[in-house]
Amino acid sequence: MKHLYGVTTAMVTPFDRNGQVDLEKSAGLTEFLISKGVHCLYPLGTTGEMVRLSVSERKAVAETVVKTAAGRVTVFIHVGAVTLEDTIELAQHAHSIGADGIGVVTPIFLGANDREMEQYFASVASSIPGDFPMYLYNIPQCAANDLKTEVAQRIAERFKNVIGIKYSYPDFLRTAEYLGINDGHFSVMHGTDRLFLASLAMGCDGTVSGVSCVYPEPFVALYQAFQEKDLEKARQLQKVAVKYCETLRNGSNMSYFKEALKMRGVDVGYMRAPQLDLTPEEKMQLQNRLNELNNETRYIQA
Repeated sequence: MKHLYGVTTAMVTPFDRNGQVDLEKSAGLTEFLISKGVHCLYPLGTTGEMVRLSVSERKAVAETVVKTAAGRVTVFIHVGAVTLEDTIELAQHAHSIGADGIGVVTPIFLGANDREMEQYFASVASSIPGDFPMYLYNIPQCAANDLKTEVAQRIAERFKNVIGIKYSYPDFLRTAEYLGINDGHFSVMHGTDRLFLASLAMGCDGTVSGVSCVYPEPFVALYQAFQEKDLEKARQLQKVAVKYCETLRNGSNMSYFKEALKMRGVDVGYMRAPQLDLTPEEKMQLQNRLNELNNETRYIQA
């Protein structure tokens, strides 16, 4: 079974001025990211504004990314939704369109105990073929539920297609626990892209990075340097990546992502309400800061 690794890019979802999903721009973003050398694509997660999309819209975006990628990179569709029924429908759809696997966030907003959490993931894992890989996804600061290591271990023991976890909280003690699941035979992808190098050093397979949707270059170069055991170069690249993270993760960060992509010549449209596009003043401030950053490093082509 395929697994996530390296620079796995969490993709934004483009909308037009009327708030409708723009599939043509989704295809264009897919091409841009592949051209920059990312290893895997992860649409329709937190960065993709998943909770603001209908099931039919999510299916359309998933189909567009898979069709456009055409096997050139690994594509895992995030399918976690507010209801179990929608999650299962999206999981089965991802398999039917030829995606390489899925990610599934914990139940969100309303509290779920350990027994409920395990049963939720068990229901999804058993609804898809046993050879179709699935990643758990834990982002407790957004989902309001935390997936404990022992619960993830039980799920992985019960379902062989549950091969890993995306962990988007900067807790390296918990990360180390996840790395020990199934005697170390469990893929861990970290969602804290500011800690990409450190997570690789711990044994994670890579990062699921939203910032790499805008500036994939330092992340791709960092992973390559780490693979070549050039730690000094990797450290310098991590510093570059952190500067972009600090600039783009500012306030309503997807609006910053989308505007910065436009500044790079990749039009990914607009925000969907209630989030708003940047003001002219915010756009000018962002452009000035990105110009400074682009001039500071030779790794980025503005």
